[in-house]
Amino acid sequence: MDQSLTYLTTDELAERLPYTARTIRDRLKDSVLIEGTHYFRPFGGRKILYIWEHIERDMFAPRASNDIAIPMASGGLCNG
Repeated sequence: MDQSLTYLTTDELAERLPYTARTIRDRLKDSVLIEGTHYFRPFGGRKILYIWEHIERDMFAPRASNDIAIPMASGGLCNG
């Protein structure tokens, strides 16, 4: 793991984003935020830590409005 990355809990991430912790857990996790890219489960447990720098990078990534992309489990995107 990179020591320069910032790891956040769901509540800490909610403080940085305009979403509640519940919205992050129920709507963003596994649809927009991808395990292995934006978050991980330390020691294979239930607790989730989000990687702020990866989330911030993808929030500001330029996208054309007509692009259609489906997030894949591997963390990639399938463009339609």
